[in-house]
Amino acid sequence: MYARSRQVPASFAAVVISAVAVWALARDGSEGHVDPKLPALVLAAGAVAASIGLGGQDLALDRTAAIRWVPRRAAHVLLIGAVVGAVLLAVQMMGEDLATTAFVVRGSAGLTGLIAVGATVFGAQYAWTLPISWLSFSLFAPPPTDAPMEVATWMLLPPGTTAGTWTALVLAVAGTAAYAVAGPRR
Repeated sequence: MYARSRQVPASFAAVVISAVAVWALARDGSEGHVDPKLPALVLAAGAVAASIGLGGQDLALDRTAAIRWVPRRAAHVLLIGAVVGAVLLAVQMMGEDLATTAFVVRGSAGLTGLIAVGATVFGAQYAWTLPISWLSFSLFAPPPTDAPMEVATWMLLPPGTTAGTWTALVLAVAGTAAYAVAGPRR
């Protein structure tokens, strides 16, 4: 009942459908390099679909629960990141390699941190705004030539890029901590 109140079945279905759809679109038969925009889009779509679960039906009821919410909220964010990344990696096992494991882990961690910040600042219903805005900027930004542009386009950088890894890590930690402590905005 708790999972249904957080829209988990619908969110999970949306995560899987978006991953399978992009996987199907990426199947062109070539063994070359896959554009990082496709896996970034899958990860963003998954994080956005799961973001609605960061707010309950009644925020006042959530805030008066007898259990401590800080660890539960942190677990929500971490679980969303793990599921979004795992779904993309599982879909890749069907044949088309969209991204490396490092790319998927970095992307799902950073995007989940962004939805957590969005839920804290704007509320769960608008948590999607930060990852979609950042992804949109990354898709249309010129190739990065300096550190600030690498931070701005961290989602599309190759795995192992220092700026991309640190940006995702800071977003994941800050977003998880902010959401765990403050919860979603009313």
